[in-house]
Amino acid sequence: MTETHVDAVAAEIAIEQDHLDRVHTELAKAGTRADLVAVDGMSRGRTSRTGDVRDEEMSGLFERDALVYNANRRLAHLEHQHEGLVFGRLDLVEGAGEAVQGDEREIRYIGRLGVRDDDYEPLVIDWRAPAASPFYRATPGDNHGVIRRRVLRCRGEEVIGVEDDLMVPEAPDDMVVVGDGALLAALTRSRGQQMRDIVATIQAHQDEAIRATDRGITQISGGPGTGKTVVALHRVAYLLYANRRRYESGGILVIGPSSAYTAYIERVLPSLGEDSVTLRSIGDVVDVITAVRHDSPEVASIKGSLQMSDLLRRLAGRAVPDAPTSLRVMVDGRAIHLDESALARIRTQALRDRTRNQATTAARDLLAEAAWRSVREGEREDFFEAFESSLAVDDFLAAWWPQVDPREALLWLADTELAYEVARSLLSQGDAAALAHSARETLEHGTWAVPDVALIDELSVRLGPVEEAVPEERSFFEIEELDGVEELRAMGSAIESPDMSHHLSPTTARERLLNGTIGRPEGFAHVLVDEAQDLSPMQWRMIGRRGRRASWTVVGDVAQASWPDTAEADRARDEAYGSQPRQAFHMTTNYRNAQEIFDYARAVILPVVPDADIPDAVRETGVDPAELTFGDLLDESRPDVATVATQALDELAAQIDGSIAVITPQRHSQAVTDLHGSHDGRVVVIDPLSTKGLEWDATLVIDPDAIATESPGGARILYVVLTRAAHRMTVLRPTE
Repeated sequence: MTETHVDAVAAEIAIEQDHLDRVHTELAKAGTRADLVAVDGMSRGRTSRTGDVRDEEMSGLFERDALVYNANRRLAHLEHQHEGLVFGRLDLVEGAGEAVQGDEREIRYIGRLGVRDDDYEPLVIDWRAPAASPFYRATPGDNHGVIRRRVLRCRGEEVIGVEDDLMVPEAPDDMVVVGDGALLAALTRSRGQQMRDIVATIQAHQDEAIRATDRGITQISGGPGTGKTVVALHRVAYLLYANRRRYESGGILVIGPSSAYTAYIERVLPSLGEDSVTLRSIGDVVDVITAVRHDSPEVASIKGSLQMSDLLRRLAGRAVPDAPTSLRVMVDGRAIHLDESALARIRTQALRDRTRNQATTAARDLLAEAAWRSVREGEREDFFEAFESSLAVDDFLAAWWPQVDPREALLWLADTELAYEVARSLLSQGDAAALAHSARETLEHGTWAVPDVALIDELSVRLGPVEEAVPEERSFFEIEELDGVEELRAMGSAIESPDMSHHLSPTTARERLLNGTIGRPEGFAHVLVDEAQDLSPMQWRMIGRRGRRASWTVVGDVAQASWPDTAEADRARDEAYGSQPRQAFHMTTNYRNAQEIFDYARAVILPVVPDADIPDAVRETGVDPAELTFGDLLDESRPDVATVATQALDELAAQIDGSIAVITPQRHSQAVTDLHGSHDGRVVVIDPLSTKGLEWDATLVIDPDAIATESPGGARILYVVLTRAAHRMTVLRPTE
């Protein structure tokens, strides 16, 4: 690079720095204005009066709350934007292609939010605005009036570099063109612990998917590294911008494959100016449950199958374990006896058009009717009154028809005989026994497995929400027996008895599993599902309940699927979609992997999935993936996996400056766990399934055959693992 060129680049950076300084000055003014609005808001509704509040004072309080809320929201919004606030510039002219002078051109700066000066002239255009679309859609073949597209690289409030794309055959004489293009520059950057938004380097075909109509179902497909996830997240930000009233009030749900994934992408939407989005992994879609534990592939395939829907319907309708099989009580001096068959008929009738937890009153009324028919003595009204007030009947109902938490019902399957009974004609005895064993493992660990969440959601709908019992009142005669009676006396003559168990931290495994209260599924206006190819039919049913009135964005690649029965999953997916119109976008360019890394991964997947969606990698490093071997602890002739992994990691850390993942199957995880956080925190140790949707500068893949054996999806999950690295990959195999 000549000295003249260096000076020219420095001059261009200085020009952009001057503009960025103006923008930050206006941003500071906007913050000051928001502060003043908050102060003004706090002054509303103040009064020196006591007693009843006047209507005009109520209006002032409302104004205060609205002003303060919106001012604080604006301040938070502004504070998020300093990093990369302005990232692009367009030089445009009508009929671009002609060499026109600078004063005939229009300059537009593109950023994360719109900023105007005191004269209301735009200093920055929000990237989602129509005026910003040429930044993404312009190509040399269809330049949309763009001569030059420039990407600004900033660190905080400082411009540290620019990269230009020329959209005309020749640049005007007075125009400086810097660099090799923004996209390739972005591809060479190191990856961090959180996903970077690529709003500055989105390509035209990606932008079409982002700005597509929000009606119905939008499906985004493509092989590894094609930017599907980033496109989908930017689409969410665009929808919130284009139709804010609908999507802010209705809400947007973003579902990813794992908690590692959600931690990775959680910065993307706030950095794009949106924070009104619910971000969940597939293991915590149900509010009070967070599941990260994985079942074996065999058990996961049983739990995910649509047959589980019928099994859970049976489970929800049966009597609770150890429930009384007959009713024997004295009511108004009469002996009442209802046998097991009578109770079964009452249960069937009560559940005919009600969920179980909403049928308690109906079950009691039906019991009273059946009891009256069994005696038919005396006055009917007197009998029903006595039945209603009977403590013996209360005790029977508490045991026979309690409120059932869906998690408790799923744990009933720990009883193998019960599992056999509800699975009859649906599952083999071996599969039913595997379900029972899985439930016992859950009780042992005190944690739910990821596939359990969809089953709990299914049971929650079939059982209905748990209805809280009306708290009893205690008189002072009962309170005398409690500690702290002097404090309680000061509270009145009748004191509500608190359920102290709600205030205690769970200690046993069962308490941890049942902690919290499950409510009704929340509906959303838009649902984004990433790594959709991994969803089981039962998981599609769970998500479908939250998207019945929603538009959808669905991202996936069949070649990376961990769910084996794609036909069954497709049926459940289509049911979740309903009859909404569909549109599809296909990404064909692999922006993540160096060509050498993707060639290695392609050789793994094509023998298994000959029609896999293979994208084109656009970048080469000249460095092939390295392969090393290790022995086991009993083979002293070869170093063990921990020793080889440590040495390989040292080499990778010396070659690249960015993030590194050690991806290991379960059988080797303990041996390499100490590598997590090494090399100045750049290294993570992670299991294969949790790598879904993630990327690193380099990866160290341990025992690929074991990864395929242990993972649902087999070689498809290995394909995922082998496509996580951007620049370097080392593969460790055991000695044969």
